Amino acid sequence: MVFGQVVIGPPGSGKTTYCNGMSQFLSLMGRKVAIVNLDPANDALPYECAVNIEELIKLEDVMPEHSLGPNGGLVYCMEYLEKNIDWLESKLKPLLKDHYILFDFPGQVELFFIHDSTKNVLTKLIKSLNLRLTAVQLIDSHLCCDPGNYVSALLLSLSTMLHMELPHVNVLSKIDLIGSYGKLAFNLDFYTDVQDLSYLEHHLSQDPRSAKYRKLTKELCSVIEDYSLVNFTTLDIQDKESVGDLVKLIDKSNGYIFSGIDASVVEYSKIAIGQTDWDYNRYPFFRIMIS
Repeated sequence: MVFGQVVIGPPGSGKTTYCNGMSQFLSLMGRKVAIVNLDPANDALPYECAVNIEELIKLEDVMPEHSLGPNGGLVYCMEYLEKNIDWLESKLKPLLKDHYILFDFPGQVELFFIHDSTKNVLTKLIKSLNLRLTAVQLIDSHLCCDPGNYVSALLLSLSTMLHMELPHVNVLSKIDLIGSYGKLAFNLDFYTDVQDLSYLEHHLSQDPRSAKYRKLTKELCSVIEDYSLVNFTTLDIQDKESVGDLVKLIDKSNGYIFSGIDASVVEYSKIAIGQTDWDYNRYPFFRIMIS
């Protein structure tokens, strides 16, 4: 059984930086990490990847050959990857014995809440290679400074969760910079816990751009609250405690915390409903880092 993360999010949300930082952090914890770059447009990688989709297909080749723009080109690349899934499986098999895998995906959000190729690729990998994956969706925290953008981020997160059908963690990235974006209308907890969205209506009405779509926004907020699935955790990728807290949450969501444990069903249940720091002593490297 192999564990890992599917790192997704809009352009500029910090996915590549996240993969680089998370890889370093997990390595210090004693895990062997392999990063799989599945972004055919990412040709300036700050990390060493174990698998690179550019060995199979490149966006810069697809666009002129098929007269496609960047978005259409990325869709084509994901469909091509789906048709050549055997290539990816053969690249991943040598890593299955002892690696924790980070999948770095493109930033085109349509690939994760409308289009099926990415979902199909992950579903096939999970079944054929016995992977246990968590989708980690990064959302730039500056979107919290604008009520309309925040609602859009909520809707994107909800749509992605429903479409991908994976254990899912939503992350407000670059939280260390949020003070530089402007004053928040509410405390940060309001945005992370996705509290009563009706409080946003007053702020939306103050913006002439948002006021025009006030009724639509109200209905979208109602949909988000009816599902009651979306919340966020925060991340400063340069802060070891922030990264450590996120790792614990991800480990619980994909079942990593249960690996290697010989326990009864009752004990597993206690672990599942317990706090995310239940296994704190299991991370000796982590204890050294934060001491």
